[in-house]
Order: sequence, then structure tokens, then C-alpha cells
Amino acid sequence: MSLVRSTSLALAAFALCSTPVWADPFAFSTGNVDGKLASTSRPSNSGETETADDFVLTNTTRITSASFTGLLTGGATPADISQVVAGIYRVFPNDSNTARTPNVPTRVNSPADVEFAGRDSVAAELSFSATVLSPNFTALNSVQAGGIHPKPNQTTGGNGPVTGIEVLINVSFATSIDLSPDHYFFVPQVGVGRGEFLWLSAPKPIVAPGIPFTPDLQSWIRDAGLDPDWLRIGTDIVGGAPAPTFNAAFSLAGETVSSVPEPASYALMMLGLAALGTAARTRRLRAV
Repeated sequence: MSLVRSTSLALAAFALCSTPVWADPFAFSTGNVDGKLASTSRPSNSGETETADDFVLTNTTRITSASFTGLLTGGATPADISQVVAGIYRVFPNDSNTARTPNVPTRVNSPADVEFAGRDSVAAELSFSATVLSPNFTALNSVQAGGIHPKPNQTTGGNGPVTGIEVLINVSFATSIDLSPDHYFFVPQVGVGRGEFLWLSAPKPIVAPGIPFTPDLQSWIRDAGLDPDWLRIGTDIVGGAPAPTFNAAFSLAGETVSSVPEPASYALMMLGLAALGTAARTRRLRAV
């Protein structure tokens, strides 16, 4: 019995001592901008507004970088960008108070009340660069600060067309964001010294070079007055019959995880196998 017990303990230790190895490349994208909508997304020190769009992970994943495309308006240029924040939210009702009465038509499939993980350039948790894609780009509609209202006045049709400098913002995380398989929302925010940043929409459903997934939820938005609730940009704010739905233009990159044993666990496994062999020989000799 002691040999069998030793074998069991060795094999258990072998399983527990496996070490995560981040090896397989991970990449996700919603594709190119479609010019249909631009929505404000700025950090708290600029009068916070958050725009969120979702993605799904089927494996444990380490996110090391991200990119997203938006507009700089009001005379702002890439040199005016003072802060970039990247947040990850889970899907409601995770990380949320479900006992309260919401001020929006629904919270089904919305981002959670509070952030699950995040990085901020002000805290040196990420670095960023901005590249001009077009000096003069127009989105056909927009949701801007002052255009986000609780029910029953949430449907405004949007704030109309907006024109600005189209920029691609690339972000590299000083410490990766490690996520388990789940459904998440990505929430980038950009602070500028003048003007405004608005996140541009991408096709929904996702088309190449984007990577489709199911279920692909629509973009949501909130400001400090609506927090912790969120509104659907298309269904709730823009409205119509039928109401449009939007994605937002972003990509994520990193690695997915696999597990391999540590060297010490190999030794434990060999000890267990040796114990099994000894036990088997002993039983044969006793039989003879």
C-alpha cells in the first residue's frame, strides 16, 4: 500500500507542478473602419466617457499589445494626446450589482459595472504611439459627450456627422493582461489636450480582414452620469426601425497558454513509475 500511495502522490505532484508556457501566437481584429459611426471615449480627468466593444477568448491568453482607430477633432493632433487607457470588462452580470434598478432599457449583454483589468499610460503601465491614417476623415454619425441620457430619453438619433484626423493608436503593455477563456469587452480611452477623441466603428457582422466570432455583441457606451449602467450605441441611442448595430475598430495581440511540466515534476513522475515497477515485480515473485 505504501508503494501505491507513493505512486499516487508522485503523479499528483506531476500534475500540479505543470508550468504555464506562453507559446502560441494570438491575434484578433474586428477589421477596418467602415465610417458609419464615431463615439467619444476619454478618461476620467477629461470628463469620462467609455465606449466598449467585445471579444471572446477560447484559451487562456496573455494580451501584450492592442491597437484601435479613431478620430481627433477640434484641431487636435497626435502630439496633443496626453493619456491612453486600456480597460477590460467582463459581461454583465459579472462584477456587477444586480439588485439595483438600472437607468437603461436593458443590461443584457452589456459590459459589467466595474473594470476587470486595466492599464494606464500615466502610471507607465503602457506605452503608445499614434499614426495619422488620413488628415480628413468623416464618420456619418457620432455619439459625443452630452448625447448620452438615461431612459426614457436615451434615443437621440446620435450627434450627426463628425470630421477629423483619422489616427491608428498602437499600445504596448508594460505588464501583460492575462485572461482566462471568457467573453470580454475592450474599452480604450484617449485624453487630448484640446479637441476630442472618438473611436471609429467597424463592420458588423465582422468581415475580412477581421476575425468573426459568436456571439458578436454590439458596441456600448456610458458617461459619468450614467455609470454604472451602459447604453447600446445602435439600438438605444441611434435607434430607428430597424436600429443599426455597430462594432468598433480594434485589434489585440499576444500569446495563448499551454502547460509543460517543470523538471522537478519529471523526477517525481519517474519515482512513481519506478515504484509501480517494484510493486509489480514483488507481486510476481510472491505469486511464484
